[in-house]
Amino acid sequence: MLYGSIGLVLFCFWLVLSGQYTMITVPAGILSVLGVVALARRMGVADEEGHPIHLLPRAVAYWPWLAIEIAKSTWDVTRIILDPKLPISPTLLRVRASQRTAVGVATYANSITLTPGTITARVVGHEFLVHAVTRSGAEDLAEGTMDRRVKKFETGK
Repeated sequence: MLYGSIGLVLFCFWLVLSGQYTMITVPAGILSVLGVVALARRMGVADEEGHPIHLLPRAVAYWPWLAIEIAKSTWDVTRIILDPKLPISPTLLRVRASQRTAVGVATYANSITLTPGTITARVVGHEFLVHAVTRSGAEDLAEGTMDRRVKKFETGK
């Protein structure tokens, strides 16, 4: 299942990047993908962590929520930038991640960074050092909504 999924993703990616759909290039792409998958299998470099296809059904719910959060934060940062008083209050805070897996921790850290106005500056174990442009942005993050959503994405619970 894992290697079949990797092959399908690689082939779709190849099709999108190639833009060539002839009787020569498509079989060549299939052979290339089969070679890469065989090599990855022989080397033992493919695993559930590197290709977390099992998270796809939960991603369908998480990604739209994250997109909305990014849009809201973008609007807030835009208002701050356009305000002549530039009402910023830079804040550093430590956030504890409740995720259990490396994929969950990385998803949480990246979700923080993708949201305008906040950036994960350092990750040590399950603790993040986060810089927020405003104190209210830091308080929103400290509230834990994003942590709970990422945990639900990771575990399904």
